[in-house]
Amino acid sequence: MYLGDNARAPYGSRSYETIHQYTLECIQWFFSNNCPLVILACNTASAKALRTIQQSDIQKLPGDHRVLGVIRPTTEVIGNYTTTGSIGILGTKGTIASESYPIELHRFFPKLRVYQHACPLWVPLIENNEHMNQGADHFIEKDIKALLKQDSKIDTILLACTHYPLLINTINKFVPETIKVIMQGDIVAKSLEQYLKVHDEINSRCLKAGKRDFFTTDAPIDFDLQSTSFYGEKVKSRHLQL
Repeated sequence: MYLGDNARAPYGSRSYETIHQYTLECIQWFFSNNCPLVILACNTASAKALRTIQQSDIQKLPGDHRVLGVIRPTTEVIGNYTTTGSIGILGTKGTIASESYPIELHRFFPKLRVYQHACPLWVPLIENNEHMNQGADHFIEKDIKALLKQDSKIDTILLACTHYPLLINTINKFVPETIKVIMQGDIVAKSLEQYLKVHDEINSRCLKAGKRDFFTTDAPIDFDLQSTSFYGEKVKSRHLQL
C-alpha cells in the first residue's frame, strides 16, 4: 500500500511539529488498515518524525506494528562508496537542518567527512513539471557547485530525497565523472529484505500476493500523472481524506 500525502506536501520546509503530526496521521491510517510495517519513504519525515514515533507514539497505539525510515539503512552503507573519506549530502531544508545524516554517518563511519547542502527549489521544480526545462539547470548547477565548493575531495554525493532521482540526467551534467552519485532506492530495498528475514513476526503478517494499492490525499488524476514519472508504470490511485 502506498500513500502520498500530496495535499500537504512538500514536507521539506515545514516545522518539526507539523511534520510529526502529518506523518503520525499517515501511519495511523496504515495501522488501521492492518498494515504491520510502514516505511517512511521521505527523508524529511525520517529525519524529523521517526525517532519520536518509534520511541513514544507507537507504544501508545494498539497492536504490534513497526515503522522504519530511509536514513538509517543509507548511513549504514554509504561510507563504503567513498575512497577519499569525503561525502556530500543534497537534501531538503528540513533534512539538512536536522543534522540526521552527519549524526548517523559518524556512528558507522567515525572518520568520514560529511558536507551538506539544502536544495529548496528542487522538489517544487519536480512537482510543477519544470525540472526538464533549461531554467531548472541553473538552480541544479548552482546547488551542486555550492556543495562541491565545501571540499574538493568529495567523491560521493548522496541524493537524500526521493524526488531527486528524477533529476539524475541533469545532475550528471554538472557532477564530474569521478564523483559517484548515489540514490537510495536499492539501498533501502535491500535493507528491508534483510529486515524481513530477521523479523519473521512481521514478515509472516505481510501479504505476498503482489497487489499494489495507491492512495493520495490530493486529486487522483494529478497524482496518477506525476506518479508515472516515478514509478515507470501507469498508476491508478484513490483519494483519501485524513
